[in-house]
Amino acid sequence: MNIKPLSDRVLIAPAAAEEKTVGGIIIPDTAKEKPLKGQVVAVGNGTKDEEIVLKVGDTVLYGKYAGTELEVEGEKYLIMRQSDVLAVLA
Repeated sequence: MNIKPLSDRVLIAPAAAEEKTVGGIIIPDTAKEKPLKGQVVAVGNGTKDEEIVLKVGDTVLYGKYAGTELEVEGEKYLIMRQSDVLAVLA
């Protein structure tokens, strides 16, 4: 993969949605809860006003509607501003 985010943006690989069953009923993909956790895959260079504090490999939490979804080589990613990331998991 050859994606390099610009300025203060980061590329995140979302964690897989958990499989849940309710009383033996399997919930379809369209009804699954969107994951709010992922791993940073690439980071931009930052701007003169905002330094990039995230690094590749960080596991992060982000808002439910944060970022723009994109698909590259069959893999789904989110690209968002660093400020849309809520926390880094230790």
